[in-house]
Amino acid sequence: MVGMGKDLAENFSAAREVFKKVDDILSVNLSKIMFEGPSEELTKTENTQPALMAVSVALVEVLEKEFGKKITDLCSFVAGHSLGEYSALCAAKSISLEETAKLLQVRGREMAKCGEQTQGAMAAILGVEIEVAHEIAREAAQGDVCQVANDNSVGQVVISGSKSAIDRALEIAKTKGAKRAIALPVSGAFHSALMLEAQNQMKVALAKADVKSPIVPVVANVTAALVTDPNQIRDLLAQQITGSVRWRETMLFLASQGVEEIIEIGSGKVLAGLVGRTCPDVKSRSIQNSEDLRAFIS
Repeated sequence: MVGMGKDLAENFSAAREVFKKVDDILSVNLSKIMFEGPSEELTKTENTQPALMAVSVALVEVLEKEFGKKITDLCSFVAGHSLGEYSALCAAKSISLEETAKLLQVRGREMAKCGEQTQGAMAAILGVEIEVAHEIAREAAQGDVCQVANDNSVGQVVISGSKSAIDRALEIAKTKGAKRAIALPVSGAFHSALMLEAQNQMKVALAKADVKSPIVPVVANVTAALVTDPNQIRDLLAQQITGSVRWRETMLFLASQGVEEIIEIGSGKVLAGLVGRTCPDVKSRSIQNSEDLRAFIS
């Protein structure tokens, strides 16, 4: 969304520093695109991904440097949805800001390229259990790619695959009791086998990246389990490109570990909104801007 991060840059030097660093690393005036648009530049996958990460990391840096709240004091675990996993790893000091920005630029570029070449699609299936969503995807495949991309929460699943298979899935979903089945406005079949070439390119980029053990335990997307080993982190980040984001199970895992509140740090509050659907006893809130930061600290 145009304007993302602008309020942080205006209020906190730590945020300005993050945005400047990301601009320099990528050799793109990304902060200008974030603050002023145009929207069609910001929505290019290779820009959206590092931009979303930059806002999340800027918020964490402000908490640490300007409010004296270290990530180790603030939380017992970190996790991130899809590209958010990179933000989580950066916040947990597993991957530096420089490496994270470069990796997301590659990830965005390669996923966009795959999207252009494969003509994939995605759809949200609402009001069915995950097992039914898997059934819908299997029936719709008929030799094409069709799979669960995001298991977001109880009753909210996103499927991904070839355009023809997704079209079939939208019809099949009606017969399987889905409340709604909606085609999503995306530029590719993310988190599906149609992203295989992007996955191969990410393996190469990740092999060169300096990855350390995180200082806060990280819950991985594709396993919904803790990951600490740097080589395993690389491997799971590559798998994530074609694999499913197991977010519902991630929330259940966190709840099983005694987590009482989930805090979404970044642009948007979709994830905070999903928590209650899966874990009604877990509180959630989002920190998006300077006002949220100050409210959180007080």
